[in-house]
Amino acid sequence: MPKRLILCDCLGSQNIDAATLSKATGLKCSRVHTALCMTELGAAAEAIKRGEAVFACAQEAERFAAVAAELNQPAPDCVDIRDRAGWSDDPECAPKMAALIADALLPHSPTKTIDVVSEGLCLIIGRGDAALPAAERLADVLAVTVLLTDGADMPVSRAFEVIRGQLRGTTGTLGNFALRLDGLQQMQPGGRGAFTFGAPRDGAETQCDVILDLSGGAPLFPSPEKRDGYLRADPGDPNAVAAAVFEAAQHVGTFEKPLHVALDAGLCAHSRAGQTGCTRCLDICPTGAIRPDGDHVAIDPMICAGCGACSALCPSGAVQYDAPPVAEVLRRIRVLSDTFLAAGGCDPRLLVHDAPHGRDMIALAARFGRGLPADVIPMEVAALGAFGHAEMLAALALGFTGVDILLAPKTEIEPIERERKLANAMGGDSRLRLLDLTDPDALSDTLYGDHPGALGIEPILPLGNRRQVARLAAKALKPDAAEPVPLPDGAPYGAVLVDTDLCTLCLSCASLCPSGAILDNPDKPQLRFQEDACLQCGICATVCPEDAITLQPRFDPTDAALAQKVLHEEEPFCCIECGNPFGVKSTVEKIMEKLAGKHAMFADTNAGRLIQMCDDCRIRAQYHASGNPLAGGERPRVRTTDDYLSKRRDH
Repeated sequence: MPKRLILCDCLGSQNIDAATLSKATGLKCSRVHTALCMTELGAAAEAIKRGEAVFACAQEAERFAAVAAELNQPAPDCVDIRDRAGWSDDPECAPKMAALIADALLPHSPTKTIDVVSEGLCLIIGRGDAALPAAERLADVLAVTVLLTDGADMPVSRAFEVIRGQLRGTTGTLGNFALRLDGLQQMQPGGRGAFTFGAPRDGAETQCDVILDLSGGAPLFPSPEKRDGYLRADPGDPNAVAAAVFEAAQHVGTFEKPLHVALDAGLCAHSRAGQTGCTRCLDICPTGAIRPDGDHVAIDPMICAGCGACSALCPSGAVQYDAPPVAEVLRRIRVLSDTFLAAGGCDPRLLVHDAPHGRDMIALAARFGRGLPADVIPMEVAALGAFGHAEMLAALALGFTGVDILLAPKTEIEPIERERKLANAMGGDSRLRLLDLTDPDALSDTLYGDHPGALGIEPILPLGNRRQVARLAAKALKPDAAEPVPLPDGAPYGAVLVDTDLCTLCLSCASLCPSGAILDNPDKPQLRFQEDACLQCGICATVCPEDAITLQPRFDPTDAALAQKVLHEEEPFCCIECGNPFGVKSTVEKIMEKLAGKHAMFADTNAGRLIQMCDDCRIRAQYHASGNPLAGGERPRVRTTDDYLSKRRDH
């Protein structure tokens, strides 16, 4: 059964063009209701009974779901076209409504998850005046242990445990925290009078599921707000402590932890042969979930908070955001643009935001202010940090005239700003902005105030990985570019420059290049380079024994970046025995000059000739030379039957 769009103008507060929406989305539309969640709720129930209903109202999604449950029907799909489109100072919002509906109806990949079990073992850290009352409130629902940080009087209650000690290290996350303590003193509940503590001991280890930190000191983890199961509150703020206690009580049971990123270790350019190269993900991860693991990195999915910065910065595509995949995000951008333009809109702008901050900002601006302009299409994403330069450039190349990213108060700004600068340098030309706003009216004023001009390019088809999409989009945005454009330091695109006066063509760079951008030539002493494949990881510059290599961040939009060019080549040296080329002539001559007739091992003329021979001829010459250490003695004569018979006759 085809889906049917159920429309409502919310007490006449928005204009809805059902005919335009039906034509643009291909859906059959109902008549435009006025109070579908109130006096016309019966009509909503009839639509749910018929099945495949899509309600153009997200505010009352729970009400419609409740009606569906009463009717033993699945909850209907709901899409917001009111806050994001209908409530606006711009009257013509039908193209944007159509785009938002088309986006909402796209199939979504299921999020991969892993179960996390918390049995309710809770450690409360802090002074007695804050930690002990919190323990009293939590003791009924959690198994509580209090780590006192002061000399507070011991409670008489046995509803929870009390210990003292110095916390030396903490690792893990919800359901699997591991702690190390020195000077641990455990409570001794026996005897008359106040409870006492046992003798201190060092090196104690324990585990818990939840940590409630009321110490008021430095957090135990980087980006503590992103660590599941770790709760902090200012012990001097009763409201904050109460909120933290309430939240801690909810951390019992089995939870689904999303697996935010996928790692293909074979593509990782972190290091080769013990030489460190790319460290972008390691440097940017706010939670410490990424660590070196041999020649690549490893990601702890339990600690990963899903900010997405690692996937945006990864030059090789080894780290990919997977909740949702990049291909799904690009498909959404394309559908939004195509539907908007097909419905009669022109020069759309994309507003990328998160939830709940971005969603609430848009809702407040619509309800109490001017709302969004008709040409600004909002797109909610799971992680702003995962929206990197490839997605920004793709949005422009798919028909959007500008991209604004609405930052949330807790957004990691640095990686997004790096990606914005990179995208602008590659072809964005200042059409990409970060909006660090917390006032809904300021958001509206900013968006109504700017109208970037049309790009006038043919939309691309975003196929391939993020790197390929970025190149395709940048090339479309700079169709007439004939020279490489400079990029900011640390960019994942660029050239390798070789000082030919220093390079000896040892080819160590080619042997360790993780992406195959630097290559040798098996037929001649030659170093070749393909710029499109270069990740600017720096391994080649690190391993070069002559310090002959430097990196140049840049982007070459021409086809020259796809071809191999020669960085350095020299005349080969031909073997003095067989005539086959086997090495670099200048290198062999330099070795001859320094060793032949001078070094003790090559003082003999014949020994010096070995330097000028290929591997095969050198082995043959050494084997047949006098005093060859590899040569054995004369082979013994083969014994025959006559030898054995004659031996018997002699005896």
